[in-house]
Amino acid sequence: MAEISQLTITLAQLNPVVGDVTGNAAKARAARGRAKADGADVVVLPELFIAGYPPEDLVLKPAFQAACRAEVENLARETADGGPAMLIGTPWVEDGKLYNACVLLDGGRIAALRFKVNLPNYGVFDEKRVFARGPVSGPITIRGVRIGIPICEDTWMEESRDYENVVECLAETGAEILIVPNGSPYTREKNDMRLSVSVARVAESGLPLIYLNQVGGQDELVFDGSSFALNADRSLALQLPAFEENITTIQCIKGDEGWTCKKGPIAQVLDGDKGNYAACVLGLRDYVTKTGFPGVLLGISGGIDSALCAAIAVDALGADNVRGVMLPFRFTAQESLDDAAKLAKALGIQYEVLSIAPAVHGLEEILSGPFKGLERDVTEENLQARTRGVLLMAISNKTGAMLVTTGNKSEMSVGYATLYGDMNGGYNPIKDIYKTEVFRLSTLRNSWKPEGALGPSGEVIPPNIITRPPTAELRENQTDQDSLPPYDVLDAILERLVEREEPVASIIAEGFDRDTVLRISRLLNVAEYKRRQAAPGVKVTRKNFGRDRRYPITNKFRENGVPAPKADDTLVTRSSRGSVEAFDG
Repeated sequence: MAEISQLTITLAQLNPVVGDVTGNAAKARAARGRAKADGADVVVLPELFIAGYPPEDLVLKPAFQAACRAEVENLARETADGGPAMLIGTPWVEDGKLYNACVLLDGGRIAALRFKVNLPNYGVFDEKRVFARGPVSGPITIRGVRIGIPICEDTWMEESRDYENVVECLAETGAEILIVPNGSPYTREKNDMRLSVSVARVAESGLPLIYLNQVGGQDELVFDGSSFALNADRSLALQLPAFEENITTIQCIKGDEGWTCKKGPIAQVLDGDKGNYAACVLGLRDYVTKTGFPGVLLGISGGIDSALCAAIAVDALGADNVRGVMLPFRFTAQESLDDAAKLAKALGIQYEVLSIAPAVHGLEEILSGPFKGLERDVTEENLQARTRGVLLMAISNKTGAMLVTTGNKSEMSVGYATLYGDMNGGYNPIKDIYKTEVFRLSTLRNSWKPEGALGPSGEVIPPNIITRPPTAELRENQTDQDSLPPYDVLDAILERLVEREEPVASIIAEGFDRDTVLRISRLLNVAEYKRRQAAPGVKVTRKNFGRDRRYPITNKFRENGVPAPKADDTLVTRSSRGSVEAFDG
């Protein structure tokens, strides 16, 4: 038998829908058709593609497991036509255990199975709850070439007590090429991290590595694709675009030094503010379209948060599918009215102005009895936000358009948002965007938009909205001493408290004002109940409010800004390792 010297691989960086088993199978089938036309030996789909990722507890339903198995079997039978093999991710039940699996379909059969070994259980991941840990296995053979299939997390960790070095095992058992199917969500710093991890695996194994990631929004997660291929010399052979579907066929050639992926297209990788903006657009687009809403609605205030959300919505869905409503009261400045109108015109959206004065006065009249003798305070101010919320929800209910909520991460962190007012809605594209970045993204959008964005080019957010000095209004249950510091200071403190989980004492030691840090820390803690009731939204940072950061609402622990005492190890009696293991049996 002649030695195999070439393998042609089609990478299908596609956007599955969780639970749409038949639709995902159809996407896989179409990708295989493309692979066949390209003369490929195999087409590769991302992790758990047939189910959509992440399927969460849906994957525990026996009916769902059976539906995935049935579609995989249908696809397997179709490979009897002599066309390309298919590598596709699916849930798989074996001996009563549920696995995160990758199956090779070829020659009309399920020709090989590989199970994910290292199950992530941090941040947004919770795979240990639903999947069994797979055994460490050797490579599979595709058209005579031995291919290692580490699944996502199987490449991310060195061997340790809890993690197996899957790549090392594959290299030792004869793998010639590594193909890594992934469901890796976007965060701002993720591209460099993925590349660094993959380069380390290539350096250890001496093998080329093909990293295939899914693309698309799923609830709060956004998958950016950004698939790539590295050769054994750690050079970049292929880079697929971010935030868009892509099917690309590459050739791998065997030479005297082993296998090499021929140079393919090298797309620009979006990161930083551009990556965050593109993630917000894709996250909103897929949330709206995958859940079946005909369009969106949002309140336009003349401020920067709603302006940025409106631009994101138009880029995601097109102007015809976005409706803006200005809801002024007697405190609304003419400048805000003018800026809101300019924004709506620049974006080309349907726009209307509805005064809320009759509704607010009516509520005040109704409450005049219960409030008799009580001093006027922020309660009355919050009636404005709640009235706006009621009216926007009514329009949403009547038209079917989903209400986009527009609170930024800075103000939501410290509770400067009114429940059932300016926090209610169906989805928030800037939920994980700090206020300082809201300004940067707005400036960015006036000079750039992502590939495939449906909004107009050029200046769409009036400069006056961006340059107007930011002010944070007081919200419910807050008093004058709770006023916020400048947003650059606030965001710097919050980033340390939320993303880095730094002790308050350490933040003070960096030079931040003690009283300010303590106040922000207190507000962050007491606002937990509000954030629990907020709409879902796009995740772009390492730790967002929701899946990543889970704090109890009822929680009396507060840091006082004093460094914690050092642990006194002299008080601890420790058993030897051997005696502990003997006691444990």
